[in-house]
Amino acid sequence: MSTQSTTQLTITRPDDWHLHLRDGAALEAVVADTARQFARAIIMPNLKPPVTTTEQALAYRDRILQALRKAGGNPDAFTPLMTLYLTDNTSAEEIRNAHASGQVYAVKLYPAGATTNSDAGVTDLLGKCTKALEALEKCGMPLLVHGEVTDPAIDVFDREAIFVERVMKPLRRAFPALKVVFEHITTKEGAEYVRDAEGPTAATITPQHMLYNRNAIFQGGVRPHWYCLPILKRETHRLALVEAATSGSPRFFLGTDSAPHARGLKEHACGCAGCYTALHAMELYATAFDAVGKLDKLEGFASFHGPDFYGLPRNTGTLTLVRETYQVPAELAFGNTTLVPLAAGEALAWRAHA
Repeated sequence: MSTQSTTQLTITRPDDWHLHLRDGAALEAVVADTARQFARAIIMPNLKPPVTTTEQALAYRDRILQALRKAGGNPDAFTPLMTLYLTDNTSAEEIRNAHASGQVYAVKLYPAGATTNSDAGVTDLLGKCTKALEALEKCGMPLLVHGEVTDPAIDVFDREAIFVERVMKPLRRAFPALKVVFEHITTKEGAEYVRDAEGPTAATITPQHMLYNRNAIFQGGVRPHWYCLPILKRETHRLALVEAATSGSPRFFLGTDSAPHARGLKEHACGCAGCYTALHAMELYATAFDAVGKLDKLEGFASFHGPDFYGLPRNTGTLTLVRETYQVPAELAFGNTTLVPLAAGEALAWRAHA
């Protein structure tokens, strides 16, 4: 496909396989942004308190659909795919209950202290979560992994690569049939591990990690709206992620990790980690694929590889991307305050039309 000659691209309606929606007024402010572009989304469970039981997950699902209705969206056109937050005490019975519900699709591993609202996370995966992992493997439910070690002696830019050696490889040896999604990979080491790993292994890739390297955080000063975890890495890693995402490999698929935070909590002495991309996710991804002449690979990455890995049907609707200028808003309403989307104020070359 000639990138420059392509003025319009229609793809099967995509899904977001890694999304933060928050709760309450924040949820009501952001949920319609996702529903406009995506048919389904894997919903992260790191609320306060975290979503650790099937009952809590189903109640949260109801709140999401209610919030979408309140925001003027169509709950019949968007399906939240719920997850549980793995803890040291998650039981095999809870995993079986989640699977039997038909509404909980995965379990999320947050190493304790790794990112926003992860204090209740796992302290020793193979030491304390064996029964839960056995149940996941037997049920065929994926384990979604935030892939960073939290050892304070390890540099923040090296935590993903070390995680591959310390956690991912031992996990795969111990549970060879377990479905594992290495979430929001950010490094060459992460991409190569997923590409070559034995067993059912996949990874999500965010738009920010495809479009920007770590210089973006410091361009002209400290820019907190480019700060996320895992943090942006060197250019060599960005290029490796672009290569993986555009390769056509079914192991790599779309997961925005869109994470809304109030402007004041980002522009803060100890600012929150997370980039808000739900508003313009497909515009960002189209920009990344277009930049390397791989628009023909976007549909597989956005619409096919995720459902295929999860064992779900592909969507039947479509989304059209048109080569026309899209001006990213400077800020968005967010309850009684505002949030700043990634690349605020910039002009993108693509616009999505549902």
